[in-house]
Amino acid sequence: MAATFELYTDKSDQWRWRLRHSNGNIIADSGEGYASKAKAKQGIESVKSNAPDADVEEQ
Repeated sequence: MAATFELYTDKSDQWRWRLRHSNGNIIADSGEGYASKAKAKQGIESVKSNAPDADVEEQ
């Protein structure tokens, strides 16, 4: 899977991220705005380190 994290500011000048697949679809997003670019980058790193082998739970 070829995907890229995109880091951007929203209309409220909050930092956000989204994970976009090479086909253009958004796979995941931050779900919240961050006050600083550094905090948004920490969010990206958290996803990278905490979910590489995440289980799927049916509900």
